[in-house]
Amino acid sequence: MANLLSSGFTKVAQNKRYIFWFWVLNLTLAEFGTAAFRRGAHAILDRSLYADRLVESFDLGVLIELISKPEFGTLKSMAYPSLYFGFMFFLTTSVVLPGIFTGYASTYRLPREEFFRACGRNLWRFIRILITAGVIMGVLAALLFAANDAIAKKAEESTNEKLPFELQVIGLAVIFLTMATLRVWFDLAEVDTVLNDQRAVRKAIAEAFRHTLRSLVRLLASYVVVTIIAAVVLLAGLWIWMKFVAPENVFGAFVVAQITLLLLLVPRFWQRGIAVSYWQERMLIPFAANVITKPVPVPVGAPVELPTPEAPPPLSTLPIEPPPS
Repeated sequence: MANLLSSGFTKVAQNKRYIFWFWVLNLTLAEFGTAAFRRGAHAILDRSLYADRLVESFDLGVLIELISKPEFGTLKSMAYPSLYFGFMFFLTTSVVLPGIFTGYASTYRLPREEFFRACGRNLWRFIRILITAGVIMGVLAALLFAANDAIAKKAEESTNEKLPFELQVIGLAVIFLTMATLRVWFDLAEVDTVLNDQRAVRKAIAEAFRHTLRSLVRLLASYVVVTIIAAVVLLAGLWIWMKFVAPENVFGAFVVAQITLLLLLVPRFWQRGIAVSYWQERMLIPFAANVITKPVPVPVGAPVELPTPEAPPPLSTLPIEPPPS
């Protein structure tokens, strides 16, 4: 597990530019997604005393009354842009992940041409993997949550008052581990599809499933450790925001929130780096076409040694005069 964590983090540290551009993409789409809510809030709060109560502290009653005003607009007009741009961020992530996997597996800085070539070549393959993952995860999550609720309701008949709560917490932990296992499975399928140039997506999914079962403890433990680190980063960002940023300091709140979001991108890319490290360790097909190496540059004007051609074999001696008839 420690080897996977260190090698995965090394790949993230060597390709920090991917995290930065994802943060810029997230910030840009969030700006467009919240534009409708921001315009509606400015139209009322700029000319109302409600702004003072929201600046000093968060007041849920004031927020509900603000949303209920007719001049604020409908909730659909506020929610739909956020959903649209959230889906756009998810789609963009799926489009550029093949290039990120190729960059993680390469031994040199991947040029833009190769990055976007990998994205375009694997676009339809990734869409098929995402559809398969969405169906399997959705069905399994619905079944697990329904079973957890049924067990908790059945436990309410017991005389132990803490039993329903304890069983529900245990059920949530089982659901989390199950979803993390599915995440490992399809991350390996995506990596194998890109780096092995696997056209048959079902073969990549089947191969990733076998490796997930074979190294489940190692892979799952690595993903859980990274998830715990992400939770610690989130709690630390919220604590700094509440402890050191004044409610009226909008700029300070913006800076702390964006730094926290930027740091939260690191665990996401770290998990993808772990998947690439495991693929290079256990799933790499030893073909020269799949090994990405840095081309050796030849300096201009350098003497080039050419192989000396071998002398042709001697020809047989031909007679000068034709033989007598």
